[in-house]
Amino acid sequence: MKLVILDRDGTLNPQGDDFITSPDEWSAQPGALEAVARLNHGGWRVVVATNQPGLGRGLFDVVSLNAIHAKMLRQVAAVGGRIDAVFYCPHAPDEACHCRAPAPGLLEQICDRYGVEPFDVQVVGSCAEHLQAGAALGAQVHLVCTGRSAHWQPGQALPIDFPATTQVHASLGAFAEQLLPAAPAPSPTPAPPLAA
Repeated sequence: MKLVILDRDGTLNPQGDDFITSPDEWSAQPGALEAVARLNHGGWRVVVATNQPGLGRGLFDVVSLNAIHAKMLRQVAAVGGRIDAVFYCPHAPDEACHCRAPAPGLLEQICDRYGVEPFDVQVVGSCAEHLQAGAALGAQVHLVCTGRSAHWQPGQALPIDFPATTQVHASLGAFAEQLLPAAPAPSPTPAPPLAA
């Protein structure tokens, strides 16, 4: 199975300073949902793994989070894509859980659920913590220069807190373009025979 694990905030949706607490506050990053559809059409299954400390802090509840994700899934489906599942860590940072990135627990759960080996998984996100979790898992890690990483550019040196194996892409669409084989060029149409 070909599996891509995406972070949510900053990768699929813009990342602001505040938590997204209702469906009305969720909107897609330009081109991100179309990139998910392209990955699907290229044979990749897509799963989301996201830290949601607002739950642990009481800023919103599970009903609201599910409604946010239902909106996200509907919008992905509207462009011909599919996110198979959303895994989330509900804990606040001071709870010292194993599922909150940069710990790899949530990603381990996904690999167990789908029966995939970590080294075959592509982990994509816009922050160091998500990629640190992917590297701890043993997955291939990809930074998209959106969200908190919007100021980085492919080819630019990354800070030391990013895994050394990080591949850098301008956007989720650019990641999809690199991951998917180029579509074969159409065969040229033969020219009609010349009249005698």
